[in-house]
Amino acid sequence: MVRRLSQLSAQRQALVRQCQQVGFGKIVNFAVRDGDPVMLAGTEILLDVKLDSDENPRAECNLNDFELSMELRRLFSEFDVIQNALVDHLEVRAGVPRRAVFRCPVSN
Repeated sequence: MVRRLSQLSAQRQALVRQCQQVGFGKIVNFAVRDGDPVMLAGTEILLDVKLDSDENPRAECNLNDFELSMELRRLFSEFDVIQNALVDHLEVRAGVPRRAVFRCPVSN
């Protein structure tokens, strides 16, 4: 099982970094193709900005490599199973994906 950032494909590493940059919010309308995330022309970032407190970036933001959180490992395991789908949205809290909503084709 992949456990470190450096073991991920470039597309998966980019998604990890995007989650870190979002902090709190959602990444909306992107695809999973052959198990890797693909940003589309209609992909959007929805930022959830707390106005009553400061939000600190994740400690990993400045590291070249680190161990992946359980949530990231589970998300990428889902990508491996699903392989091809649209992601309606990926909810990010404290720079970590917490919930994903997939749009998958109906199989007969």
